[in-house]
Amino acid sequence: MTKAPTDAAEATEADIDIDIDDADRQAVEHERAELKDFVAGLSADDIKSGGWFTKFSAQAMSSYTAKVNWQFFQDRYAGVPADAIVDQRIKMAARYAALEGGLSAGAYSAAVVATLGSLGGASPATVPAALATVMVDVVFITRLQLRLAYDIAVLYRVPLDLSDPEDMWKLIRVAFTIKSGEVVREGVVKAVPFVMRPVIKRFYSGAALTAAKGLPFVGKFLLQRNIIKIGIPVVGVPLAVVMNRYTTLLAGRHARAVFRNEARVIELAEGLSERSRHPQLMLWVAWLVIKADGKMADDEALLMRHLVRLVRDKHQVIDEQLAHLVDIDPADVWRRLDSEPGDLSDILDAANRVGAVDGPVNALEKAVISELRDRCHRV
Repeated sequence: MTKAPTDAAEATEADIDIDIDDADRQAVEHERAELKDFVAGLSADDIKSGGWFTKFSAQAMSSYTAKVNWQFFQDRYAGVPADAIVDQRIKMAARYAALEGGLSAGAYSAAVVATLGSLGGASPATVPAALATVMVDVVFITRLQLRLAYDIAVLYRVPLDLSDPEDMWKLIRVAFTIKSGEVVREGVVKAVPFVMRPVIKRFYSGAALTAAKGLPFVGKFLLQRNIIKIGIPVVGVPLAVVMNRYTTLLAGRHARAVFRNEARVIELAEGLSERSRHPQLMLWVAWLVIKADGKMADDEALLMRHLVRLVRDKHQVIDEQLAHLVDIDPADVWRRLDSEPGDLSDILDAANRVGAVDGPVNALEKAVISELRDRCHRV
């Protein structure tokens, strides 16, 4: 399997159809009312500086992660495979996003863009009413997509410690499909019906986004993605509904691709560790195969990290020499291999599986595995 894709499939007409019931509407309205309290506590400077995201991300996830874990989903979906639950969570989140977009769109107008652009001169304690409504939309979608990505990680049993800045940043990148500056424009262009795309591209090539200039990266990204719903007159509610729905589908599909792939790598590491009769030697051989081509794919680095963890936890093996190694010497690995008596088929199997973790085994990896096979057969 190759690296996880970073883009979801383009929206279709079927994606735009929305089946909303009273329960969905009540749930969304309840959340909007709750978020109005948070937005009411923001200053104009919080929005202008992007500080709203720093404040909100911690609030959005702290109480949620305390109650939502693997057991939480097992109690509700006992016996249901993770793929099926993930699909339902994505669809539910997309419905909520679309409904909220329709409720918020009434506040959108070109005047709000000008308001955002002039925030630097406004009173730090004052946020205009129209902009406050827009911010409810922004924080609603932000929280929805963060929690959706977290749900998907939990369902695939990918460990995330959100008190660890690295894991929190990983969740943010996955939830908002942050990979480059182009993701803002190209993701939005795909979100709208075909006939609207030339208008959207002109909007993004002009000066309409200067209102968000100077915001920190994540805050700027999220506001830019939403400003388009404000800055194009007439389109109004349909665009807000479609964009909210599509960006949430994009977030969910991207999170599913990333975390399902990580779960696949963890599952492979668990299987190798469980079956290995030579866990320490397996680590050396795995590293030799990974380094064979002088490059290291993300999936290879992820596999090695989990292999080391599992060998430590399951076999109580900690190899300090490997941990401090800079350049691996194949001759050193062959000496270790030659000193092991008996059946080494588990090592050969591990090498083949490690070589294929990031896609088809390449020529340099095949050469290492071929040498390994010859030596294992001689033993």
